[in-house]
Amino acid sequence: MKRVIVFAATLLVASWAMAQTNTKQTGNTQGQQPPAQGTQSPGAAGAQGQAGAAGSQSQPGAAGAQGQAAATPKRPPQAKSQEEYKAFQAAAAATTPEAQEKAADDFAAKFPDSELRVLLYRQAMNSYQNANNGDKMVEMGRKILAIDPNDPQALIEVAEVLSERTRNTDLDFNEKTAEANKLASHALETIDTDLPFSPNAPPDKVQGAKDWLRATAYAILGNIAMEKNDYAGAEQNLRKAIDTGKAQPDPVNYLRLAVALDKQSKYAEALATANQAVSMTQENTAVGQLSRQEQNRLKQLAGTPGSAPANQPKPAPTSPQSETPHP
Repeated sequence: MKRVIVFAATLLVASWAMAQTNTKQTGNTQGQQPPAQGTQSPGAAGAQGQAGAAGSQSQPGAAGAQGQAAATPKRPPQAKSQEEYKAFQAAAAATTPEAQEKAADDFAAKFPDSELRVLLYRQAMNSYQNANNGDKMVEMGRKILAIDPNDPQALIEVAEVLSERTRNTDLDFNEKTAEANKLASHALETIDTDLPFSPNAPPDKVQGAKDWLRATAYAILGNIAMEKNDYAGAEQNLRKAIDTGKAQPDPVNYLRLAVALDKQSKYAEALATANQAVSMTQENTAVGQLSRQEQNRLKQLAGTPGSAPANQPKPAPTSPQSETPHP
């Protein structure tokens, strides 16, 4: 799950630029510390080299655009004293997920009211993500949400891990999918108001970040619906994910949408969608292989020339949960 933190780099770079300006203008007097959101460690890990990825995603609709224009963004977190900021810098210098987690816990114990706690736990969460440790990702995400229950990135990170790792055969399936659904739905409510960025962050980058998060949230809701065999609900949310994320199309969403349509016997639409998934993937990748399996199945059902003979057994629809490895 490398998708969610794509948005971080451009916002953090902009915040750091503002922080440097504030430092020079104010001398870092107490109560005027720079927004620590801009430091390298709290969010840029895993997002380096991806700044452009969040830059040009499309608006989901005119109504959403009006609501977004009217929303007042949350300011980046700030330190309240030199001591707090220096302690934050020391904690943020940790380089391994385990060390980052300990540094975040130690910092939170020393500064229990600090706004910067979220950034340190986010750093640890992203590092655990890079290490494919889903359990720890969820743990760090929940620590963030205990501090700020409206944090969009943490809401989506935790929801995505839960949705991808939960199967309908699990004893706690209903509990985990209900939690994932609630978190993803709440993220859609807080992206406009609770995603902090600096005033000098480029508007197109900010909008791209928001659209990316929305697309991810809709994809999570679609995946949950798939696992519940609610194929109409899955279709609805996956279409929203695809529409919102047009600037950076995700073949997984197209594959899942093809399966959701297949399950509803909408074979022509399903084949067209599977064709799109195939066009975006390489055959030697997991998503590419599964997309081609679904495409071949749909060709047989549609009687497409060049498909398998009509009397040959038809393959089952591709499993929507098997397309990519997940922590």
